[in-house]
Amino acid sequence: MTTDNTRKTTTGPGLLLRLSGPLQSWGEHSHYNDRDTARFPTRSGVIGLLAAALGRRRGEPLDDLVRLSLTVRADRPGVVLTDFHTVGGGLLPSGTVTTAEGKKRSGGTGTLVTRRDYLADAAFTVAITGTDNTQDTETLPRCARALRSPQWPLYLGRRSCPPEGPVLLGLTDDPLRHLISLPLAANPPKSQSRVGVEFLSDQPLDGLPVPEELTAPESHDASHPSGKVKDDPLTFHARQRAYRERDLYRRSLLLPETQYAGMGTDQLTRLADYLRDHFDGPEGSLT
Repeated sequence: MTTDNTRKTTTGPGLLLRLSGPLQSWGEHSHYNDRDTARFPTRSGVIGLLAAALGRRRGEPLDDLVRLSLTVRADRPGVVLTDFHTVGGGLLPSGTVTTAEGKKRSGGTGTLVTRRDYLADAAFTVAITGTDNTQDTETLPRCARALRSPQWPLYLGRRSCPPEGPVLLGLTDDPLRHLISLPLAANPPKSQSRVGVEFLSDQPLDGLPVPEELTAPESHDASHPSGKVKDDPLTFHARQRAYRERDLYRRSLLLPETQYAGMGTDQLTRLADYLRDHFDGPEGSLT
């Protein structure tokens, strides 16, 4: 497994995914009864989605998946929704939550309150890219086949968040170009001023195939990380989950208004037209 979490811009083949649903939740700092969400799909969440599609069990090696790089386009960032849960209320002591010592809670501690954050009404388009080495060129088609017929159910960060519609858009030799040009799952901005569409990645974004003048004024310096996030998985073992920090790069692009495809069936129709124009063959390989 590679231990260098500084990734160089990749230009090899890649997968294009559509991550959309009523609710998503990409845990970032979750701890016990408080379950937060990042504002974008995390590396651990997307790698976990690939592992589920492949039928990989917790504790199995992730070497082939963690080599891949992740670039996210935030079509609709969504809004954070907080849901409160209670467990153990109104029960006899014998029916309350068991403590770590194996005892039962009593009195005012019998009811536990938990908080869970979700992203509501969010939609993301994701490019999972590899390099031209033999290992990655074998991993990506294997992941594509698994996403078409997953071994285990797919979910958007949490089991209670199933995806809306197919996840896989296709396997392509030019994933970043298509990531920029695919129809946006959003309505056009209402204001006269153009609003930037945010791209987030674990690799520098100054090499995106787009004219420099389309970079929004408020965009981060795409050649340098805007910060770090601890979402690069080392293992998903149930009792030994481990993650490491990695760099987070951001870039905001002023995509043309004609690329905004709206929502619902309007967006799906535009997306289907794009895929029909650019995909070649029933396996969904992009030209």
